[in-house]
Amino acid sequence: MIAQGSPASGSYNAAVALEFFRSAGKPKTFAKGRKIFAENQRGIPFLLMPNRMYLLLDGEIAIFARNTPIGTVRPGQIFGEMASIDQGPRTGTAVTKSACRVIALDNRQLQKALGKYPEFSLMLMSVMIGRLRESINRLAGPGSPVTGTQRRESAPLRKDLIEDLGRVLGSDAYLSYEAGATIVREGQIGVLMYVILKGKVAIRVGGNLVENVGPGGLFGEMALVDRTPRLASAVAESNCKLLAINRNAFLNLVKHSRRFAASLLAAVSARARYTATR
Repeated sequence: MIAQGSPASGSYNAAVALEFFRSAGKPKTFAKGRKIFAENQRGIPFLLMPNRMYLLLDGEIAIFARNTPIGTVRPGQIFGEMASIDQGPRTGTAVTKSACRVIALDNRQLQKALGKYPEFSLMLMSVMIGRLRESINRLAGPGSPVTGTQRRESAPLRKDLIEDLGRVLGSDAYLSYEAGATIVREGQIGVLMYVILKGKVAIRVGGNLVENVGPGGLFGEMALVDRTPRLASAVAESNCKLLAINRNAFLNLVKHSRRFAASLLAAVSARARYTATR
């Protein structure tokens, strides 16, 4: 369910996750058969009932979507992260298969912990990208094709953040593409991610349109996090001007700019949520 590896590469490391969660939260126990959260449940931050993300310390937890088992959480693994990041509805139900101990973090605690360990945002992105890849594989499986009837518009980054990125990256990071040009191709190894300054880009999986990205939107970040082949192709729908970010710059930005890291987490969470609910 979750890959093990070096946190510097963005892949998941259970020992680092434990240190991160312990820095801001405390263990809590759930009895066998307890529902920790339910599908479509929404957090209510203003009533002190926010969605939380969890690290499992002991026991096993079953995850269901539409009453169908889709996975098991085991000690050292994180779950519930998408709804914690964007406070949207839960995409699944979590039920304890045995007595369990977890550490839960609400958004305030998450931000506090990220202040101490900003590089952990890479590990969170790695977890969500794993979910996204699983969802796309299910959609592309027999009887469940990815269709072009459902698509989403990517939410833009804030203008001041884009201006800051441009100043940090310099003039060499600005690229232009004509309408119809393929910017990245599905299956390729990714070396750059992109922020759109002008124009619109179509994101396609298996030839089917799944997302339109306009000015302020970003794409290509997932391949920089987990160093695996591109999940999708990106084609310029109009003449485009882009800001390209290589992996070294990407890692430095994540570690030193909480705004950039938070924007990336939100973007990856939105993509993972979208595919999980299709």
